[in-house]
Amino acid sequence: MEITAQLVKELRERTGAGMMECKKALTENKGDIDVSAEWLRKQGLAKADKKASRVAAEGRVVMAQDSGKAVLVEVNCETDFVGKDESFLHFAAEVAKIALTSGAPDVRELLDMPWPGGGSVDQARQTLIAKIGENIQVRRMARIDSANNVGAYVHGGRIGVLTEVKGGDADFARNVAMHVAAMNPPHNKAADVPADFVAKEKEIELAKMSDKDKSKPPEILEKIISGKIAKIVNEVTLYGQPYVLNTDQSVEAAAKAAGADVIGFQRLAVGEGIEKVVEDYAAEVMKQAGLA
Repeated sequence: MEITAQLVKELRERTGAGMMECKKALTENKGDIDVSAEWLRKQGLAKADKKASRVAAEGRVVMAQDSGKAVLVEVNCETDFVGKDESFLHFAAEVAKIALTSGAPDVRELLDMPWPGGGSVDQARQTLIAKIGENIQVRRMARIDSANNVGAYVHGGRIGVLTEVKGGDADFARNVAMHVAAMNPPHNKAADVPADFVAKEKEIELAKMSDKDKSKPPEILEKIISGKIAKIVNEVTLYGQPYVLNTDQSVEAAAKAAGADVIGFQRLAVGEGIEKVVEDYAAEVMKQAGLA
């Protein structure tokens, strides 16, 4: 059977695969579009397996939100260039929508959810790998379902935050999410700071003090140390930090003024915790040329 340009075009529109791959698929399968589409999917699975070990530390954090619930999903790729690709962005946005509506509690279950048009989220991911040529991973997700106010904010597609706030309003919940995105507090309130962290900081502050200060009466020494620890605790807690929208007050004071209580927050940043491979191309060329 003759493989016409129209056949190739139809298969490309249906699968998103490259022109040469579509022509090869049609040639291998005697021009049968249905069989060719399935063949391309199988080829995609093979390519996905080969690329699965490659580091994917770029990508996007995407968000989906509805009344009383919100999700964040981190979708990774290998390069910043692909992280801006239209097909990649569409995939990531669709994954966030599915995460929200399906109620999937984690990435494992999210990957098994149905994909619009057929297959699963994971099969759509593998198809995109075949089309784009990079390792793509749905790495992490965070969700909040609550009767309280749920705030959601994504900054530049790189950092996403969810907050749960009792009282106040939706705007305050989102503003707190913006603060967390900017300041990245490790803990919510002073009570959430681990006791071993506080003990270690006390030990460090005591070691830094001069012999003259150490010789002061125990109650005075404790007061000095307590003041230093209180400052450190403020730095590592949301409630203790200066509020980014009004640095004259702390987040705790802002929450009190809004009649709100921040129950908790979740923050995702693209590539966080992934060891990136930094390649020195000049050094590699010199090595190959025997000059290094």
